[in-house]
Parts: sequence; structure tokens; C-alpha cells
Amino acid sequence: MLTIDKVFSAKNVLKKVVRKTDLMPAMGLSSDNNVYLKPENLQKTGSFKIRGSYYKISQLSEEEKAKGIIASSAGNHAQGVALAAQQENIPCVICMPDNAPISKIEATKGYGAKVCLAEGAYDEAYALAARMAEENGYTFVHPYDDEDVIAGQGTIGLEIMEAMDDVDAIVVPIGGGGLISGVAFAAKSMNPNIKIYGVQAANAASMYHSIKENKQLTLPSVNTFADGIAVKHPGDITFEMVKKYVDEIVTVSEDEIAASILTLLEKHRIIAEGAGAVSVAAVMFNKIPLHGKNIVCVVSGGNIDVNIIDRVITRGLLLSGRKTSFVIQLTDKPGQLTGVSKIIAQNGGNVVAIDYDNADPDLDIKDCLLKITLETRNKEHLNTIKNDLNQHGFQIVKERQ
Repeated sequence: MLTIDKVFSAKNVLKKVVRKTDLMPAMGLSSDNNVYLKPENLQKTGSFKIRGSYYKISQLSEEEKAKGIIASSAGNHAQGVALAAQQENIPCVICMPDNAPISKIEATKGYGAKVCLAEGAYDEAYALAARMAEENGYTFVHPYDDEDVIAGQGTIGLEIMEAMDDVDAIVVPIGGGGLISGVAFAAKSMNPNIKIYGVQAANAASMYHSIKENKQLTLPSVNTFADGIAVKHPGDITFEMVKKYVDEIVTVSEDEIAASILTLLEKHRIIAEGAGAVSVAAVMFNKIPLHGKNIVCVVSGGNIDVNIIDRVITRGLLLSGRKTSFVIQLTDKPGQLTGVSKIIAQNGGNVVAIDYDNADPDLDIKDCLLKITLETRNKEHLNTIKNDLNQHGFQIVKERQ
């Protein structure tokens, strides 16, 4: 059984490798609550995973270390295990899904690990690692379903409770459940009245559905850019701990995750990956049923693939109403574009692209379509511009928000 003494033991072991991340006030994330961030994206490997993986490896026997270690991961656990193995001079193999971000694969190799790719998601990488461990005698380091790993992650809960006496709730991302199990156990051991909320991507909500059905379920597939929490099946230990210590699990959409990443980047200068930002998304979009409380969001990681940052930012801008495009159908005659542009400019909008089409077969022979992409302050600002255009006779026939 996991004990609070083990979590405190993990805290002492991790002093030499883990950065104690300070709580950061985060104004503007919620109109109802006081929100603070626990920025685990600032750890050396870019996520909280170094805590659990390093503590687990520190507890291995010399015989287990001599066999070499193996782990399965979508990227963050991989880097934590690889770094710990490098520091302890232990041979290390990591199995990762072939759709893992290239940046995470290369970072793992950079810590000296041998990387084997499995076709599919995390669960396929896990199956490969389990098979290789049996065939080669490697010591398997599980990413979440292990009491030592959970104890290491629980040090985050200790730090939060030590940093803030009056914290009312902690919001934590969930993949397999190791992080929230550790945080919830540690926090509730110190204050049984604290609320713990878990957050999953709606397209990878294995723990959410398992808790709802009161049995461990395996999703047929997962599809989210929050790759760090894309887990089809929750852990055995973590499922039981979540049932016991977590008050509620909520889900967030891909667009909501993108909007939270944009907000963290723009307003708080924090780079978060999708998995790390789901806790903030839950607060931003009012998924947490609290008012007037002190809430801590664990930003669990910042290893976002630079190749998708632009797409994520664009999605965030669209969702918040700050960038959009719409199509206006109008009579094809001189001066029309000037009229549309004048209305947008007078209302403070910024046109960034225009596309003209008079070849649509569904159009009247004298008409054309004008697709306009513009930047606005927010949804209210956008609606003001659209209403003004309509009042001046410019018909919006299609829009994207």
C-alpha cells in the first residue's frame, strides 16, 4: 500500500534532480475563482515525469539495474526514464508509438536511450515493451501503474500543500492516472477536505468512462493532439486510487485545449503541450463546479512539437473569436470591396486575407463571392462587425469560427 511516508521519502530522493516549481498566480483564466499554476513544464525533461521515473529507478536493486531497464511512453515518461538511466549509468530501451512527436523521440535518444517504435498509440508501445522485457530480461519501469512512480508524482501534491495553506482544489491532467493518483493521495493525506478534479481529452477519455461505468474500459481508439494523455486503458492501481481520492473527472475538447495553450503562451509566457494544458482548459471553460475558491492547475508538461504550434495557435484564435473568415455574396460591380473594407476598418477589424470567386455555378451570373479573413479582439467584436455588414446590405452566406 502507498503511504505518505513513501511520498516524503521520494521528496528527499528527488531533491538533487527535480526543480521545486513555485505556484504562479494566473489572472484572467477564471472570472469565478483565484487560479494558480504549478508549472511542471519547467522541469529538466519538460514534464513532471522525471519525478516518478527517477524515484522508481532509485528503488531498484542492483540486480534489476544490471539487467537494463525498459519503458513505454508517448514521450515524457520516456525522457524521464532515459535521463534517470543516464545518471545511474543503466542501459535503457524505450518503446514509443510511431506517431509520437519527433521532438520527443529525438530528446529521448539525446539522453542515451535506445528507441523502438510501435505502430499505433501508447497501448501498442506498452505491449511491445512488455514483450521485449520478457524476452530480454529487462526491468520494466511502468509510466503510471506503479506505487513508486505514483509516490514520485505525489511530491507535486506535497509541494502544492506546502506552498499554499488555503488551497481549495487541485486540477490535474489524466492519462493513465499516475499523476492524479499521487497528487490526490498526497494532498488528501494532508487535508482530507481538499477537492481533486481530473481532466481528460474528450477523444481519449478512458479513465472518465471507466469511472462512470465503475469498471476499467478499453477504448477502441484515441485521437487527440494531447499525446501525453492518449491512453486507451487506465491502470489497475490508478483506477482504484482515482475512485477513492478524486472527486470528479471532466473532459475538454481539442479546440478548448488549443485555446488554453494559446492563453498560457500569450498571457502567462508558459509553453504547454496539449496534455499539460487540459487542466487550464477545464478552468477556462467552466468545467470545474467551484466559485470563489483558490484553485491550482497542474501544467504537467511543455514538450509540444514545434511543427504543430502554428496550427494550435490558429485553432485557439478561431475558438476565441480573434481570427475568423466568412464569405459574403454580393453583386460584382466596382466599389463593393471598398464598402466592405470600410465597414471592417471603422469597427477596428484587421483584414489579413481576401479571396474573390465569380465562377461558382450556384451564383447568379452577376454575383460573386468574397472570402475575408480577419483578426478581431474577441467574439463580441466579431459580432459587431458582422451585424454592421448585414445592416449595410452585405449578406454573409458562410462563416468559420
